[in-house]
Amino acid sequence: MLSFNEMPNTSKVWIYQADRNFTDAEISEIRKKAVVFLLDWSSHGNMMVATIDVLYNRFVVVLVDEKAAMPGGCGIDKSVKFIQMLEQDYLVNLLDRMLVTFRDENNIIRGTKLQDFEKLVEKGVLSGDTIVFNNLMGTKEEMSTKWEVPMKKSWHARMLVG
Repeated sequence: MLSFNEMPNTSKVWIYQADRNFTDAEISEIRKKAVVFLLDWSSHGNMMVATIDVLYNRFVVVLVDEKAAMPGGCGIDKSVKFIQMLEQDYLVNLLDRMLVTFRDENNIIRGTKLQDFEKLVEKGVLSGDTIVFNNLMGTKEEMSTKWEVPMKKSWHARMLVG
């Protein structure tokens, strides 16, 4: 299994944000479970060249080298089942698309529901310079340059007033 850094920049990426931080013990367990999952992860009989890691104690990131093997529907279903298993095992939500994650004024990563995030923007607590996590990345390369961005350079910019 390749490490996150060894995966090609063209690797397909899926980013799952948790509604809370994982503990160090949980991260260690998740990484062990990921290794076991990846040893058996295949799609249409082809083994996936992939890695799974936890970043910033909050994001479960899946990278797949599509040039080595393309994950078909059944392969993607298996990875989603793995994510759902993590949700159950750690009582965390990883599939909530209405969660927005950002860095607060103290550079601490926070997550909140979209409607509460919009209220923080309206009140001026958050600005166009607030760093947000744009989880709509397609590749590892995009993630390296467009994942953590000022709100004004993200889809979140539509919430900015004036």
